[in-house]
Amino acid sequence: MRVLAIDVGTGTQDILLFDSDGPVQNSYQLIMPSPTLRIAQRVRAATKEQKSIMLHGVLMGGGPCHWAINDHIQAGLPVYATPDAARTFDDDLDKVQASGIYLFDENSMAERAPDAVHIELRDLDLDAITTALEAFGVEPRWDVLAVAVFDHGNAPPDISDRKFRFDYLAERLNNGGWLTDLAFTRADIPVGMTRLRAVAESVPDVVPLVVMDTAPAAILGALDDPHVAAQPEVLIANIGNFHALAFHLTGRTIRGLFEHHTGELQPEQLNTFLERLAGGTLTDDEIFSSQGHGALILDPTAAQQPLLATTGPRQAFIQGWGTHAAQLYRAVPHGDMMLAGCFGLLRAVAAKLPEYQAAIEQSLSQP
Repeated sequence: MRVLAIDVGTGTQDILLFDSDGPVQNSYQLIMPSPTLRIAQRVRAATKEQKSIMLHGVLMGGGPCHWAINDHIQAGLPVYATPDAARTFDDDLDKVQASGIYLFDENSMAERAPDAVHIELRDLDLDAITTALEAFGVEPRWDVLAVAVFDHGNAPPDISDRKFRFDYLAERLNNGGWLTDLAFTRADIPVGMTRLRAVAESVPDVVPLVVMDTAPAAILGALDDPHVAAQPEVLIANIGNFHALAFHLTGRTIRGLFEHHTGELQPEQLNTFLERLAGGTLTDDEIFSSQGHGALILDPTAAQQPLLATTGPRQAFIQGWGTHAAQLYRAVPHGDMMLAGCFGLLRAVAAKLPEYQAAIEQSLSQP
């Protein structure tokens, strides 16, 4: 059986066409620019050409594409967007309009600005992936589609996006929850997780779909590293381009976690948070007050010199951590750190779609 696993990040989108008929290392893979970077490039090209822009499609990840749109507006050039596309920049459409983006109905696109550059927003571009596979003679066929994106969720106006995001994580992981509880089939995606739902809307109903949050997917995939899996107790941190998420685990028991913005952290500060996570003394307030999302300690028992395993594109941010520097380890699941999120997605498919569990787990268990 085949799974197309796509881990959509800020810098790259990491793509694995998994085939259970052979070694997982023989599965085809692509590490390509992220959707938000591709959109940003098109926006900046339009800015250079002094053309207006029309955005349509669905909610997707922001970051680079949002910055490019802001620069376009600052250059005195109009930006039009359908409501669904505009929610990429904020779920509150009044704030979107206040930023200088004009909302319009998709049926009136041609009338509004006939010479505008039309740009479709979406995290998932299956046409591009299909074209890339076919260019190398690979049949673009899969039994399941699995996609990971980072979703802040649609927070109510009076609640911080950061708090809403972390409350969601805590609710899913409390009371014996596991990382796969942050993965969903199409029918089970929480209403507030608007980016996950936008991905589902981009996939035909005939395709079995599993979606998951990116950082937990990377953590789950990193656990496939044999050295990490052999540890009775481990701290494991995914240091992404924008977000850092760390867990304290004993087997499949979550003892604590925290999430922060990578850009808001200094190396020594991150080391301190990891030390306090290991010691069971980290508080939600110290993470939130330093512009992070939050912390949750489920078992305050201090760790006994655990391995600190890292993954993610900015894991070099951690050079050592306090007295445990010798215990620092960079996880390489199935020989490829960049695909940690894809391997986590495979584990999520096995958990959410039992009919594929045996084939996936047998393939991933091969040395």
